[in-house]
Amino acid sequence: MTRLSANLGFLWTDRPLPDAIRAAARAGFDAVECHWPYEVPAADVRAALEETGLPMLGLNTRRGDVAAGENGLAALPGRGAEARAAVDEALAYAEAVGAGAVHVMAGVTSGEDANEAFVETLAYACDRAAGSGRIILIEPLNRFDAPGYFLNTTAQAERLMEGIGAPNLRLMFDCYHVGRTEGDVTGRLRALMPVIGHIQFAAVPDRGVPDHGEIDYAVVFAEIAALGWHRPLGAEYRPGGPTDATLGWMDRLR
Repeated sequence: MTRLSANLGFLWTDRPLPDAIRAAARAGFDAVECHWPYEVPAADVRAALEETGLPMLGLNTRRGDVAAGENGLAALPGRGAEARAAVDEALAYAEAVGAGAVHVMAGVTSGEDANEAFVETLAYACDRAAGSGRIILIEPLNRFDAPGYFLNTTAQAERLMEGIGAPNLRLMFDCYHVGRTEGDVTGRLRALMPVIGHIQFAAVPDRGVPDHGEIDYAVVFAEIAALGWHRPLGAEYRPGGPTDATLGWMDRLR
C-alpha cells in the first residue's frame, strides 16, 4: 500500500502546526513534512509528533525577505553568511524535531556567480549534515509558480549533484513541478530514481487535489512502487478549502 505524507505548508494551515500534525494523524497519513516551522517552538512540534507517532520527513531553509520577493538564499551571490546561517538553523530545528531532511532553497537569481554560490552553500550543508544521517534536498521549481528561481529543471539538479559529489545530497522530485516544466513524469522518475531523496505530488496544472488534471496518479504511484520506492509520498497540494473535505483521493490512490 502506498504510504502518504501530509505537507503542512499547504494542508491544515488554518491551525497551529502541532494541531495540524494531529489532524494529519486522524486523517490517516503516515508522516508529515512542513515548509518553515521556525516560529513554532520545536518542543511543541516534537510533542505532537511523539503523541501521534508520525515522523517529520523534512523542512525548508528560510526564504529570506519574502516581502522583497526572496525565495531562498543559497544561490544569492554575496549572501553566503546568511545562507549558511539558514542552513544551520534548519539543521538545528530538524535535529530538535527528528526530521530526516532539509531542503536548501536556492533563491531568485541566475548566472555563474549564482551557481558558484549555490555549490558552496550546498557543500557546506552536506558537510554539516553528514554526521547526523540527515539528507540535503534540492528541488527544481517550475517557472510559472516561481519565476526566476535559480534551480528549475531536473537536468540542472543532476549536474549540481554530480559536481558536488556528496552522498547525502539528493533530489526532491515534485511530480507537480516536473509535470509543469518537463512532462514525462514517469520517465523522469525512472531516470532519476537513484538520486531521489523525496517525492511530492499535486494535480497538474492547478496544484489542486490530486484527483484530476493531466497526471493520473494511480499510474504514477504504481510506477513508483515498481521502482522499489516504499517511503511516504508527500501530498503538497492546495486544498482550496477545508483540508478534511478534500481527502477522498487517499483511499483510491493507496
